Amino acid sequence: MLPCERLRAWELADRLAHAVYDATTHWPKTEIYGLIRQARRSAFSVPANICEGSAKHGSREYARYLDISVGSLAELTYTLRFARTRGWIDQQTWDGIEVLREAAARALWVLYRSIRRASRRSFRGAV
Repeated sequence: MLPCERLRAWELADRLAHAVYDATTHWPKTEIYGLIRQARRSAFSVPANICEGSAKHGSREYARYLDISVGSLAELTYTLRFARTRGWIDQQTWDGIEVLREAAARALWVLYRSIRRASRRSFRGAV
């Protein structure tokens, strides 16, 4: 088991990425190199950066990867809202993805704040 797999934030982000991959299979094929690719890349980036950051040495570097995850999640949020406005996501799929996205965002923020606090403590201790 990878260290990241023990994290609730990673687990939820992984489930969200799979849900996004499933949902985008029904989007217009004309968007395969546009929004489908963008949604999948940002969805995959969230758990991938949590995992990569957890493998790094030091909380400052870990926090940097979590910051990237937060940004990718924000990008995904807009992409999904745009797709919803375009009518590419039905209500049931939207509801399921939103529950996952909100839970992943909360867990990611808790982890991010915790790691940032640890990085500040270690930085002050190094001075």
